[in-house]
Amino acid sequence: MKLRPIPPCLLLGALLYGCAPVGPDYVRPTVTTPAAFKETAGWKLAQPADNAPRGPWWRMFDDAELDALASQVAVNNQNVKAAEAGYRQAQALLAQTRAGLVPTVTGNASLNWSQQQSSSTANSISHVYSVSLGLDWEIDVWGRIRRAIESSESAAQASAADLAAAQLAAQTTLVQSYLQICANDAQQRLYDDTVAAYQRALDITRNRYQAGVAQKSDVTLAETQLNTAKAQAADLTIQRAQLENAIAVLIGQPPALFALAPRRDLPAPPAVPPALPSSLLERRPDVAAAERRAAAANAQIGVATAALYPAIALNASGGFVSSALSSLLSASHRYWALGPTLSTILFDGGALQAQETQAIARYDQSVAAYRQTVLTAFQEVEDNLAALVALRTELDAARAAERAAAETLRITQEQYKAGTVSYLNVAVVQNAYLSAQRSVLDGESRQLIATVNLVSALGGGWQGLPSGQAVPE
Repeated sequence: MKLRPIPPCLLLGALLYGCAPVGPDYVRPTVTTPAAFKETAGWKLAQPADNAPRGPWWRMFDDAELDALASQVAVNNQNVKAAEAGYRQAQALLAQTRAGLVPTVTGNASLNWSQQQSSSTANSISHVYSVSLGLDWEIDVWGRIRRAIESSESAAQASAADLAAAQLAAQTTLVQSYLQICANDAQQRLYDDTVAAYQRALDITRNRYQAGVAQKSDVTLAETQLNTAKAQAADLTIQRAQLENAIAVLIGQPPALFALAPRRDLPAPPAVPPALPSSLLERRPDVAAAERRAAAANAQIGVATAALYPAIALNASGGFVSSALSSLLSASHRYWALGPTLSTILFDGGALQAQETQAIARYDQSVAAYRQTVLTAFQEVEDNLAALVALRTELDAARAAERAAAETLRITQEQYKAGTVSYLNVAVVQNAYLSAQRSVLDGESRQLIATVNLVSALGGGWQGLPSGQAVPE
């Protein structure tokens, strides 16, 4: 068998295709960070990663109802579905870009009628049949297509991180809303008990007034206290309805079809390990997305730079042409053509150069956005660590104040029954006791929310880490 010589254009294309693509190779931008977090000594810093594991972090609250609700977010939340569709779109765009590396093959079949006017011959209509195949292949000499693929891959990874960020944001909002409902229900129970206590106090005061040992102002003051507590309790009903509606939307249900039974207890806050590695920030999908967008923008510089160079392509075509359909596919009617093409823009008024400058500016912008995202992540962790430290002290003081207020109320009520103090003294102490109880519930609620915020700031909590990773060096 005689081997045909390889056309020189194919040899040249194969040689040049191995050239490195133009434009800068991507290097992850550096971020200036401290050696450790201010609020928790022993944390080590780390760079963000795209595929760090995340789990059902809300299970740390050990609440079956919360687990069931949070699990629905990834399936039914509409913002998550939109982000998932965006990820599929990015994957399809990547597949489309990768297709630029292979030749495009087209097929054509045609039938043409033609008539030629002549004074010497009769008018006649001729037929021309043709079938052909065409091939167009851009030889990626300068790496334009490879850089475009690199950009699309990074963009698809950023889209995957966007999907994870949408899930984390929706889950965080749902857990916060659920815990606020638990706090709301605890406040409601407190006001129910308070209203009952105020009603008993009003009954005692009325009896004492009828017996002539209390003043009318004592009765009206007791009535004022009672009605004020009832009004505040009614306000809690509004807040709960709004939180319940928010949860319904987060799990993709109409609010009218969703109801959450009153929560019996406020969940206990999960224990935060005494030292957590800052590598947990690798779980933050927004950090990963920002870094991947910087990589995509860097690759676009190469795409813009490659546009400044001539484009080299290989074109081929072949087929059959005949005036008779019966002989169309005979060897005598075949044809073929093969050859390279080179095209370049000779003058564009600086448009391509401006596009390269825009690509560089977009990369600088994405680097700044990435660095700002990392700094914001550190700030959020620091803020919530500081909040948890302060809330522990605040809660200890609030619980001590609640115990003191309860004892003061007991003593004052005994004195009022003995007639040694007026009801004004009782009212003042009752209000102080209610305020102390509310302060404790508010502190417990804020502690839970700060824990959720810390989990979110860390990109999904600290569960699933090796035991040695939670110990500072």
